[in-house]
Amino acid sequence: MSMIELADKLRTEGDAYVLLEQLRWGDRPVCPHCGSVGGHYFLTPANGRSRKTRTGAASERRVWKCCERGCRKQFSVLTGTIFHGTKIPVRKWLFVIFEMCASKNGVAAREIERRYHLTPRSAWFMLHRIREAMKQGPMPQLLSGRVVADETWIGGKPSNRHGHKRSEHLQGEHDRTSVMALVSRETGEVRSQIIPNVKSSTLRSVLNANVDATNTHLHTDQGKGYVGLAGDFAGHTRVSHEKGEYVRDGASTNQAENFFSQLKRSLDGTFHHVSVEHLPRYLAEFDYRHSTRWLTDEERTERTVRQTAGRRLVYSDSR
Repeated sequence: MSMIELADKLRTEGDAYVLLEQLRWGDRPVCPHCGSVGGHYFLTPANGRSRKTRTGAASERRVWKCCERGCRKQFSVLTGTIFHGTKIPVRKWLFVIFEMCASKNGVAAREIERRYHLTPRSAWFMLHRIREAMKQGPMPQLLSGRVVADETWIGGKPSNRHGHKRSEHLQGEHDRTSVMALVSRETGEVRSQIIPNVKSSTLRSVLNANVDATNTHLHTDQGKGYVGLAGDFAGHTRVSHEKGEYVRDGASTNQAENFFSQLKRSLDGTFHHVSVEHLPRYLAEFDYRHSTRWLTDEERTERTVRQTAGRRLVYSDSR
């Protein structure tokens, strides 16, 4: 599906609600309050297109009422999702989600602000809520098979700063943010996260939390942090970049380095500056697109919408 085809489907706000319901619920609405499926009735005037709000304004928001005894609450497809309480039209939400899922380099909040006539704060918060939906769910399955592990630093080098600022940053590498990525050679899934340092104990803790060691052949470089890990895994192959070696017996860290290359180009070229506080959400966004790169833009958008439930984010928590 292209943006033009999506626009043809979403001619009105009512169309956007119907599409969002189809993507989230299918044919049977689900009450977010009690979890009952089907049997709910639709609160709308006879024309089925719009209704009057308490202020007398016309609204195309589709509201349902639960028929379950003991519940009987009203709800919509937005209740309990990243859209909860939004005053931005659902049509704009779906367009922006499609753009984020289709843009390899990501989309800046300033671009969304201009294209959809939003305030800077609304556009920024909107994108963070979508990133929240892209985050990996709790208790993910452990990676196995051939897994590539590598780390990098995000941020400029102190030596590249202007002279009057260089003296304020004398910590060298510690002035930048360390990021570790794990990439499955079998599925293409990538998991990246901020780490406090690249010590062996830190890297080991990340590997233990994400990798099934007994069924994994680990691929790394010659970093000191990976020394002594061979006994923890079914296999461990290290390539020496210092010797000009990038592939050894089919093992390589190129998959992780490719991910880092795309990530850094986008952070520099699209977003220009990302604070350490919000970097985990940007990592989740790039993890998600990289891990689902085999899907079409339409399939990735549908999957993102299905992940919006239970991930409500309020502005005070996102700042």
